[in-house]
Amino acid sequence: MTTPTMKRSTPRAEASDKLRAHLQRVLVALVDLHVQGKQAHWNVTGRGFRDLHLQLDELVDVAREHSDTVAERLRALQAVPDGRTETVATTTDLSPYLAGLVSVEDTVDAIVERVAQTVEVAREVHDDVDAEDPTTADLLHEIITDLEKQAWMISSENHEV
Repeated sequence: MTTPTMKRSTPRAEASDKLRAHLQRVLVALVDLHVQGKQAHWNVTGRGFRDLHLQLDELVDVAREHSDTVAERLRALQAVPDGRTETVATTTDLSPYLAGLVSVEDTVDAIVERVAQTVEVAREVHDDVDAEDPTTADLLHEIITDLEKQAWMISSENHEV
């Protein structure tokens, strides 16, 4: 039994520096993908515009939801996520997005490349994450699956049978 002056101890998972750094890297990639997806959404032009415009919003939603999940996982592991613009701009693994209006075909290629870069980040950190925290590795599996589906759907815009 606890008395009013005694505190109850609850087990708290705590991320190692390595796990924190890996999750931060994934978070930055997802935040950057979200922002680049909106940039593409606003500036895509040409035949097939509307379909791709709407599809890009789906990608943005997926990236935003997963970035929130990763940030909340960091907090659950007693780490502090950093999604500030200056952090994202200086630490992202993604290539910068094209400036100005971009054709549908070039938008598809550019966005699929950035999705692939984000997936690559998740794959690169996966084994280390899984060794320390299988629960977090499960989140990475979901991110990879969802982003690969988005890449397939978006890339199909440039492929005709």
